[in-house]
Amino acid sequence: MGSKNVQSALWGQKAEHWAQIQEPTNLPGFQYVLDRLKIGPSVKVLDIGCGTGLFAALASERGADIVGLDATGPFILEAKKRAPSIDFVEGEMESLPFADKSFNVVCGFNSFQYAENIGNALVEAKRVLSDDGKLVVMIWGNKEDCEAATYLKALGTCMPPPPPGAGGPFALTENNRLQTVLAEAGFKLIHEIDLPTPMEYPDTETAMKGLLSAGPAARAIEHSGYDKVYTTLGASMEPFIQPDGHVVYQNKFRIVVAEKA
Repeated sequence: MGSKNVQSALWGQKAEHWAQIQEPTNLPGFQYVLDRLKIGPSVKVLDIGCGTGLFAALASERGADIVGLDATGPFILEAKKRAPSIDFVEGEMESLPFADKSFNVVCGFNSFQYAENIGNALVEAKRVLSDDGKLVVMIWGNKEDCEAATYLKALGTCMPPPPPGAGGPFALTENNRLQTVLAEAGFKLIHEIDLPTPMEYPDTETAMKGLLSAGPAARAIEHSGYDKVYTTLGASMEPFIQPDGHVVYQNKFRIVVAEKA
């Protein structure tokens, strides 16, 4: 059991829009990790929740030996279009199909919070990480530092109430939960930064396509219908439309680097 059955159905409905529009908004985080960890030739990397493969493609360009894993089949198909030479695998983060100590770096960019059991996913990440390897996790920063929280709040009004204890985009941010679950999984934190990571779109229609390609949007549409979600999201977007028509949400993403304790 794990997150694959639920999450793959939600995240793959607009895979091409995720690849073209939404995933590139993570570029500041991707570049920071590549530079901070000096990812390059001879470094073996696993990207858990690789999406449509943008980080993997960037790492491969630097010479890294990278594998991408994602629960969402349409994302894997888009990733293979982006970077045909990379090994992209459809699979479950709580049951990784790799041998022990296979990778020097294991990354999870906004992925671990969607595991059915986050602790199990981190234990699996630890298993496939070399003894001197590094785990990298990127999550949303504090809600007050993320203007995109307004978009997520708007989507929330179009969804049924979540079950008690359900996770979500900020599940690992609140109350320093990420640090707690890392320690419980046998990691020690060695670096942390809240990195400015704006989400910028050239116009409202592009912003809509990008934002509606995320899993929470698919869940909202399933519950309330496309028209209701589109109208609600459009109203919440108005404060972030710039005079030139661009749509900009100022955010911070939290990046932590950990190693085996």
